[in-house]
Amino acid sequence: MLDDRKKQILKAVVEDYVLSAEPVGSKSLINRHRLKVSSATIRNEMAELEEQGFLEKPYTSAGRIPSDKGYRSYVEDLLEIGEMSESQAIAIRSVFSDSIIELTDLIKKAATVLSQQNDYVSVALTPRYADSRLKQVKLLMIEPGRALVVVVLAAGLVKDRLVRIPDQISGEELGRLGEAIEEGLAGKKLADITLVAVAGAAADQAIPDAVLNQVVYEAYISIKQAEHLEFYIEGTHRLLKQPEYKDVDKAHRFLQALGEEKTVAGYISDLHEGGGEECGEYMVRIGQEIALEGFEDTSFITSSYCVNGDVYGQIGVIGPRRMDYGKIISQIRFINRAINEASSDAAR
Repeated sequence: MLDDRKKQILKAVVEDYVLSAEPVGSKSLINRHRLKVSSATIRNEMAELEEQGFLEKPYTSAGRIPSDKGYRSYVEDLLEIGEMSESQAIAIRSVFSDSIIELTDLIKKAATVLSQQNDYVSVALTPRYADSRLKQVKLLMIEPGRALVVVVLAAGLVKDRLVRIPDQISGEELGRLGEAIEEGLAGKKLADITLVAVAGAAADQAIPDAVLNQVVYEAYISIKQAEHLEFYIEGTHRLLKQPEYKDVDKAHRFLQALGEEKTVAGYISDLHEGGGEECGEYMVRIGQEIALEGFEDTSFITSSYCVNGDVYGQIGVIGPRRMDYGKIISQIRFINRAINEASSDAAR
């Protein structure tokens, strides 16, 4: 346990380093924070914090920077999460003010605005939709031999897929086939929909078997693909502005790790696995706590977002360990509320 003075000094070091990206010395702490102790006392306290693993001393500087342990102590015990400014709140709400029907667009907008607000990488995940129920299926002729399969889930997600179909089928036949599949399968969970079920729903159509079977197969694949988790990344170029990534090797290593999207998405999803979370609750993973190669110098702040009041997916920020944790958490909470409000309005 740290005493009050050490907590005060650790908090000041973290917050100064977040602003400056430069190692923090005892004199600057006294000047900025008006600490009522001598410079020698501050140096002794900082030396003890370093000995206890809360601070680190870069080789090229007399100042110190927070360690992973120091950031963790700050986040758990010293962090102050304020409210966003009115101007920021207005800017974010304006992004969600359009009439939005498709949930996918809503989540993409949320990831974009989160990245724009802080110049870090933002991420958003949709859930795996295996338990979601099919609402609509539309088969639309684009031109002979090509059709668009539109799948709408009860959760509000719309997926479309361009497919090849036999030239022999007409637009009218294709539309009736879509109506038959929808009538036979609407309300069923995606996990329970099989190729046999799709074929059964379409069995009474007066279409040659060879043609029917090909279209049924494409419709089935389109329906099943709708259950897959989707992962959005925004603002990678913004993070490269941060001083930590002026090192070309470090930047390359980070970009390579971020490019493994399925691995990153799976990790974030696993962090929140098990449910039981409330809207706006957040998780913070710092440096070596992140069990992914290439992210040792970063922090993840992620939160489950809600749609129509129910926990639905995850949204968050990936940035340097030297990030303004309170500001980011405040933004994520606000955007969570905006997503839930916008999705509720769209559902009316």
